[in-house]
Amino acid sequence: MTVARGSVQLSKGFTLIELMVVVAVLGLLASLLLPLAELNVQRDRERELRAALQEIRSAIDAYRAAVKTGEIPPPANESGYPPSLRALVESSLSSRGQVKHFLRRVPRDPFAEPGIPAELTWALRSHESPPDAPRPGADVYDVASRSERMGLNGIPLKEW
Repeated sequence: MTVARGSVQLSKGFTLIELMVVVAVLGLLASLLLPLAELNVQRDRERELRAALQEIRSAIDAYRAAVKTGEIPPPANESGYPPSLRALVESSLSSRGQVKHFLRRVPRDPFAEPGIPAELTWALRSHESPPDAPRPGADVYDVASRSERMGLNGIPLKEW
């Protein structure tokens, strides 16, 4: 809309230069915020990883304790640790006739590729393998992430 006042015309609105400056400033702000958003996503996934590792390790320890106390029959392996992560989810009949579950479901490694079954997202360590060279075996003594990424704390995720 143009308003004429005497010989001067006043127009209301933005010029092309003003719009370009606003777009440039918004682009600059977005480019500064993107790394912060990525950092928050990494932090959330690391929090999920810690919780999943804690949950699985607690279930492994509870399974081992139940075997030691005779609450559930020992597995075929001699260590007393679960033969697989699936064994923590499947029901075990206790000596008192009660059904016992150690996990409702196996949690996923949040850094694993989507579409892989949850049990396959973890690197397994058997009771017989040394800590400096973990490898799977007849039982599940510990789990770790398979991710090659570095954690925000500077420690590789697979060493957590």
